[in-house]
Parts: sequence; structure tokens; C-alpha cells
Amino acid sequence: MLDKRFIRDNPQAVRDAVAAKGVDLDVDELLQLDQENRKLQFEVDEAQAQRRSRSKQFAKADEARRAELRAEQEAFDRQLSDNRERLARTAARLAELMLATPNIPWSGAPVGPDESANVVLRTVGAPPSFDFDPLDHVELAERRGWAEFARARRVAGERAYALVGDLVLLERAIHSYALDLLRGREFTPISVPALVREEPLVGTGMLPKGREEIYEIPADDLFLAGTAEVALVGLHAGEILEAAALPVRYAGISASFRREIGSASRDVRGLLRVHQFEKVEQFVLCAADEAESARWHAELLATAERILTDLGLSYEVVECATGDMGVGKFRMNDINTWFPSLGRYRETHSCSTLHDWQARRANLRYRDADGTIHFAHTLNNTAVATPRLLAALLENHQTADAGIRVPEVLRPYLGGRELL
Repeated sequence: MLDKRFIRDNPQAVRDAVAAKGVDLDVDELLQLDQENRKLQFEVDEAQAQRRSRSKQFAKADEARRAELRAEQEAFDRQLSDNRERLARTAARLAELMLATPNIPWSGAPVGPDESANVVLRTVGAPPSFDFDPLDHVELAERRGWAEFARARRVAGERAYALVGDLVLLERAIHSYALDLLRGREFTPISVPALVREEPLVGTGMLPKGREEIYEIPADDLFLAGTAEVALVGLHAGEILEAAALPVRYAGISASFRREIGSASRDVRGLLRVHQFEKVEQFVLCAADEAESARWHAELLATAERILTDLGLSYEVVECATGDMGVGKFRMNDINTWFPSLGRYRETHSCSTLHDWQARRANLRYRDADGTIHFAHTLNNTAVATPRLLAALLENHQTADAGIRVPEVLRPYLGGRELL
């Protein structure tokens, strides 16, 4: 959500953001409603003040004057009631449009409708070369008895999977390594609920748009979150933190769930696009300073790159286009990791800066040294998300006999084993 005053003062910047991000929003309607809302609010406030004044007059008046005041008050109350109803309707529609208002994108973001306009900034490492015909991760896992796909689908339908044996241990090793790395960078590990209420989903910007992608449990007024970010923002919603407590750094651990409605025919094989997955999410809540946000964005991105380098995986860093970054993002960089079976890079990480867009929705604030209250800035980036990253590890580190070379950083978590 943007500041209303900013929208009033910079309507063209908002129109440009709406166009660049492909958002269905009439900025002129928003401005008109804002003006009408302020006018009605003033009239209601003035009327309520007059009502209090009339009550004092009534107490002092004689019976004849009280009869006159009652008649005047009845007409006055009808007008006040009408204005309150108009104010409620206007405020509700204004709130709806405010929630749809996109963040102003970074000036360096490529302008384009979708990921086709993304720009590769750098490629790190070289894809592996094999002196044998490499297998994809599904063939590897099935050959070694490390996964159940057909049986899992009988239990949970399409895109279901069950990991078995050493592949479970390898997945746990990846997450443990990522947590230890983040702990060394003063991130606090925190395990958060995957079941969330509607309010934190609105606070993060996952709702109201995007409802079709979220699993909903109407009987309990709950939803299954698609990322730990939802709960991490929600933990401090409505709070005023002290500036000395910033930055807040969390390594959020959660199961994550996505319906993948828009990808019915994409990546149906194996572990690349599934409904349920495990994540360690990097999350930062910092002071409302653009330079501070930029510094943390660079650090979150560097941490994700360090993880992929340590795992011996080739990757590319992408500057995401305005139409690909989402409504709330100021800046977004994806990291795509090499998949030999696909012969191309696929997204495994997404690093996002949102400035105060989320904090305004969630009413997440802090008090600085002189007592001034500010909305905080929020940032997030994947540390590891499995099983997609697990699939990349299998394919890139396979051996001719369908074994897997274990990256050195994971060996301590696997009893020193070098080969699975």
C-alpha cells in the first residue's frame, strides 16, 4: 500500500507504475474517492461536533425551545446518518483501490509485461559436463528408491511426492546447512505456522488478489501460506518497535503450499513444481531508508549466491521486469539454477525489496530516537526451497552409476559421507 499523500502529490508516478506492472486500477477514480472521502469525513466530524453542542443547548433550554431543538435534531440526525452511510461506502471502495495500488518500481527495473522482459545480470559457474548420458532427477530418485511418485499421487493427487531414505537425509542436510549459515550472519531461526488467517495474507499483499493460488479452509477461516514471509510479517503487524531493535532478521522455517492454478500443464514431472514444499526464508525488517534497504537487498542476494556456490551449482542472477515482479515489489532479482535435464536455468530463489508497501498494509511501525513513528521496510529472499533445489543437486552431482556426490558443506550433516 502506498501513502495516500504520496498518491495525491505524485499521481503520474502511480499511473506509470500501474501501466508498467499491468495492474487493473483507475488512478483517477482513486483520487476522486480520496477527495470525496476526506470531504465526507470532515462533514461527519463537523456534524458530530454540532450534535454535542446541540445537546448542551437542550440541557439549558426551556420546554418550548426543547421542542424546536428536537425537530431540528431529527432532520439533522437523518442527514448525519446519510453522510455516515455515504462515508462508509466511499471508505470501503477507497480501501479496496488502495490495496490494489502497486508499489513504484525501481528505476533500474526493465519495463515489460512478464518474465520475457527479464534481464540476466551475470552467470556464475559452468554447467557440468558428463561423459555418460545423465539422468533426470526422477529417474535418479526412482532408480535408487529415494522417492515415491505414483504411490504419493494415489494419496494426494497430482504433483504429490514422497521422499525416501537418503534423499530425506539430503534434504534435511540442505536445510540445516542453510540455517547454520544464516545463524552465522545473525539471523534468528524461527519456525512459523503454515496455517494463517486472512489478515496476514492481506498484510503481505498475497490477498485480495491471488486468492485462486491459495489453499483456503473456510470452515476454520484459515489459509495455507505459500511462504514463511506471510507469518513473519504478521508476527509484528500492528506493533510499534523501537528503532534500537532494528534490523529484525529472521530465518523463517515453514512448510509452504501453492495451488499452481496457472501452471496446469507445466512441470508435471517430478519435483520441479509441487503443491507442498519446504523453505528456509530470509526475512529482514529494517529502518525506512532507501540506502539501508538497498544494502540488505544486496546482502540477501549475496547469501543466496553463497549457498548455490557452496553447493557447487551454476546459476544466473536476473533483474526482474516490472510485469514479473508483482504488485508490491520495489525491486526483485531472481536466481535461476542450472538443470541438466532441461538444458537451461530455472528459478530457485527470489530476492525482493518492498520498502514500506507491506508495512503500511500490516500497520508495522517503529519509533526512532526522537520519537517519530515510521512504517518499516521489509525484504525477503529464499535461502533454500526444496524439493526443487534438491532436484538440481541430484542432476548436477550425479555419477555414471546413479550415485550422488555430496557437496563438501553438506558432508558434516551426513556423517561425513562423500557419496550417496
